[in-house]
Amino acid sequence: MRDRRSQATSTGVRMPDLASDGLGRRIAYYRSVVRPKMTQQRLADVACVSLGTIRKIERGERGVTDATLEAIAGALGVDPGRLRADRGRAQSAVQAALPALSAAIAAYDVPDDGPVRALPELRTAVSEAERWRLAAQYTRIVRDVPGLLAELARAYHRAGSEERRELARLLVSAYRSADSVAFKFGARDLSARLMELMRWAVPEAEDRLLAASVAYVRTETFFAAHAYASGLRALEQALGTAPSPGAPLQIAMRGALHMRAAVIAGRAGDAPATRSHLAHARLLADQVSEGVYYGTAFGPDSVRVHEVSVAVSLGADHVGQALDLARDWRPPAELPAERRSGYYIELARAQLWSGLAEHAFESLKVARRIAPQHTREHPWVREDAATLRRLKRADSESLTNFAEWCAAT
Repeated sequence: MRDRRSQATSTGVRMPDLASDGLGRRIAYYRSVVRPKMTQQRLADVACVSLGTIRKIERGERGVTDATLEAIAGALGVDPGRLRADRGRAQSAVQAALPALSAAIAAYDVPDDGPVRALPELRTAVSEAERWRLAAQYTRIVRDVPGLLAELARAYHRAGSEERRELARLLVSAYRSADSVAFKFGARDLSARLMELMRWAVPEAEDRLLAASVAYVRTETFFAAHAYASGLRALEQALGTAPSPGAPLQIAMRGALHMRAAVIAGRAGDAPATRSHLAHARLLADQVSEGVYYGTAFGPDSVRVHEVSVAVSLGADHVGQALDLARDWRPPAELPAERRSGYYIELARAQLWSGLAEHAFESLKVARRIAPQHTREHPWVREDAATLRRLKRADSESLTNFAEWCAAT
């Protein structure tokens, strides 16, 4: 995505560039001095910004939009306010954009008469939004997805029956990308509404595997409400109606449901169900290669990540198992950033519970390097960073900066 001196979003909201006076020098300082191993290419990759854009920003040759500044600051692990000239705390671009997202879904059944791109272009736009979701690039999602949802609604209501099925599938994927932001940033009412729309669109798509993927996503509602037993029942019902495992897609979706069920069973304290679902997930993962299936990562590495999550969920005597699983293994770079950062967040909690405070802090820093926006908004990160500050009476500057970055109290 290109930065412009005054960038118009797909929702019609104009996002002015920030003054570039000294901003590039501060970005270069944090990248080369505070984060000495971070090259311009690495910063570009983590922030999902082109290398040429990073170079021009650091040289002061171009301005920076709020969305780009959020992405760069997140990649550097600093609050955006530290990069601004006035050093004031930046208003969250995500929170500011949530009303536009809410407005876009409110009109899902009464869309306006705006333009609609060709179906191949809509596929590309939805795939890009999914890529941002898997990379935990939430500012990118809230900038473009509201307009995309409105456009998909227009396309859906104008289309014939054949095209409607595919457009319903695209709507589910776009709703899921939007929900990743709403849920992570605590907009639970908006998240619930997006979930309703996903469930509305599934029958229109006539795709049983898509229904299984929505059941996977719906589990976050039960996690948020601490209704773990109910969530487990919902997943087991979804397993009962999911297609039998045959082709890789069918195997992967069934495996993903078992993987998710193992975690929520652990939160429910149901150890037998946890072991059973995890065993099924392992068996199915061995039959497919690691990949993203219907928007969900699944395969041997994803199951390994969830084994750590399950051990942390069960707590008590199982925490040591999480440390054992992590001793000689790290999630490969090919896994989506959000999943890899989640692994280190879970591992940090196990390390903290085991009295390994230094190791826990290192894991949190790794999570931040991988997916800064996901790490910053994760409630466990705030809780654990606050605990680490209390445990370390002589706070190091890096721990204090980290706690301030994620708003730990």
